[in-house]
Amino acid sequence: MAGKNETDLGSKPIGSLLVSLAVPTITAQIVNMLYNIVDRIYIGRGVSRLALTGVGVTFPILILISAFSSLIGMGGAPRASIRMGRQDNKGAEEILGSCFVTLLCISLVLTVLFRTFSEPLLMMFGASQDTLPYGLAYINIYVLGTVFVQLSLGLNAFITAQGHSRYSMTTILIGAVANIILDPIFIFGLKMGVHGAALASVLSQALSTIWVLRFLHGRVTSLRLRREYLRISPRIILPVLALGISPFIMQSTESLINIVFNRSLQRYGGDTAVGSMTILTSVMQLIMMPVSGLAQGAQPIISYNYGAQKLDRVKKAFRLLLCSALCYTVFFWLIAQFFPEMIVSIFNSEPQLLETASWALRIYLGAAFMLGAQMACQQTFVALGQAKYSLFLALLRKIFLLLPLIWLLPKLIADQVFAVFLAEPVADLLATLTTLTIFLHQFPKLLAENQKGTGS
Repeated sequence: MAGKNETDLGSKPIGSLLVSLAVPTITAQIVNMLYNIVDRIYIGRGVSRLALTGVGVTFPILILISAFSSLIGMGGAPRASIRMGRQDNKGAEEILGSCFVTLLCISLVLTVLFRTFSEPLLMMFGASQDTLPYGLAYINIYVLGTVFVQLSLGLNAFITAQGHSRYSMTTILIGAVANIILDPIFIFGLKMGVHGAALASVLSQALSTIWVLRFLHGRVTSLRLRREYLRISPRIILPVLALGISPFIMQSTESLINIVFNRSLQRYGGDTAVGSMTILTSVMQLIMMPVSGLAQGAQPIISYNYGAQKLDRVKKAFRLLLCSALCYTVFFWLIAQFFPEMIVSIFNSEPQLLETASWALRIYLGAAFMLGAQMACQQTFVALGQAKYSLFLALLRKIFLLLPLIWLLPKLIADQVFAVFLAEPVADLLATLTTLTIFLHQFPKLLAENQKGTGS
């Protein structure tokens, strides 16, 4: 089965192959999105607006934990796919083993760090005296499951890299379904409130981890966790880190951006504005995570065929990725622009928060229709093993553009809360145009170099 799966990556029609790989990964991302958003819905509608805001200020920590799993998983999986395209499964398994040990080490460090400094971090992230207790109640339990987040997300990328997207989807489904079931039991049935939401997340992530580890020791996988490769080898992990730094920055800068947004909104608009931002970041996930799932489905196709020097298949896979991603982001952008109140009311129906978040949503997602192109180009650079381009583009949107705009626009526009939200679409527009310019110039060159035998 493993051999057939690899053959499919190099020979099966691109359209049907992308559907077979992308549909499960998109489903997994949507379910994973629900994994995170369900907590906010239950807390916002079942506990209080302050509880929703308190949990919202923990997002930077949650995002950062996931970002480290992407640093290793998204850095190692494309390199493993390229090795498999070159018929070097031993090299791919060495990458897997080294990444596994690295994920364990990162988990230990992050758990100790966030448990020790949770209170000052949440205050720095925009918590107030009213919302801090809710944030602490949630995060001090959630970080105990850091190892499960790292292993389930980080290792799941290696399942997708082999073309086993249905199994990688199952990883997410197991955790998400468990979380959706456990949330109301712990929050309402056992009356644990915010504590219950965090505990449900930890237990659900643990179930996902068990599934991933069983798969990587099973019969279907062509890459196995082998004891002889369970070591951190600099010659293996350094290239993984170089490639993984781009998706890591994409996610970790979400953490930094969330902090800056919350602090600015707390200053100009108080807890209501920060609560609105909690909803807006959730809606942005509704846009970005399915697109990310689509890109993950395309990644093994692009990486494998790039390694096998089947460049026509690489180009066709990219074109399908680009068109599909754009169609989705344009569709969701239209819904957000015409029906913002409907979307916001899913999270909370208190009049003040509903009014603020609804008009803010239109502004915040003003250029979101373009993000499909930005994501498709950037993730194709990752699939091709091009760390320097993917890194620059990851830094561009968040660090070079969005951060300065959050600071600058409120100084230029009288309505300062409006100005803070406006920073997002301005950054999205500029970043996407820059990404398209670079990609259109570099993509043909990379394919030509690969054909000559000098590509990554």
